[in-house]
Amino acid sequence: MSSNDRYTHGHHESVLRSHRWRTAENSAAYLLAHLREDQALLDVGCGPGTISADFARRLSRGRVLAIDNAATIIEQATIDADFADLTNLTFEVRDVYATGLADDSFDVVHAHQVLQHVTDPVAALREMRRVVKPDGLVAVRDTDFGAFTWYPEDERLSRWLAIYHEMTRRNGAQADAGRRLKAWAHEAGFRELDVSSSNWTFEQPEERAWWGGLWADRVVESRFAEQALEYELATRDDLAAFSQAFREWSREPEGVFFVVHGEVIARR
Repeated sequence: MSSNDRYTHGHHESVLRSHRWRTAENSAAYLLAHLREDQALLDVGCGPGTISADFARRLSRGRVLAIDNAATIIEQATIDADFADLTNLTFEVRDVYATGLADDSFDVVHAHQVLQHVTDPVAALREMRRVVKPDGLVAVRDTDFGAFTWYPEDERLSRWLAIYHEMTRRNGAQADAGRRLKAWAHEAGFRELDVSSSNWTFEQPEERAWWGGLWADRVVESRFAEQALEYELATRDDLAAFSQAFREWSREPEGVFFVVHGEVIARR
């Protein structure tokens, strides 16, 4: 992201709780078969760096540069004790639209849940295309909020999702990015694409407690809550109701929540 883009989620603990759960296996499985241990990989919008670290472990004879525009997040990742043994992993503050990196620098450029938050995803993809080698890959995966589905149905959760869509629209972002990745990649100049999709499924008691709990916190404490109030999309009572709905869903024995993602592997 650029400092001019407004990040809908922010970096509250409830958001980072979700980001730190992510691994290469649960968030980049579509890419893993294409990786070789000697590659150079750029991880764009790396957040706390858990996926980046997994890539570094796989690219044992290569290198991983993980970038994000949030200096505090990069600082935390740099001193994370879990990554201390990874000498081939570097974290830096850089802009997704203008990385300042040389042309044709990386075998793989990866971005997970980044394009849904930027105001110009095609420009971001063009920058990724610029820095990837002519025979390299650009791999992007993004949530599609409009394809979220859950059971039991709850009007409060439906309203939360509608507000999320309106908030991202006002921020100039696209909550339903997953379905648009193919079109954006073509507009950015890519011609050879592998398009796929995959889900996160939350249905076991511990999964429901984790997912429902973090969203119950996010809707009242994170930047989502701040912006909902700022844009007058919800009141504090509304936010409390959304939070309660997530907690009630998490306790439903028959509860399920499917988080849908679009995926593209693009070749120059």
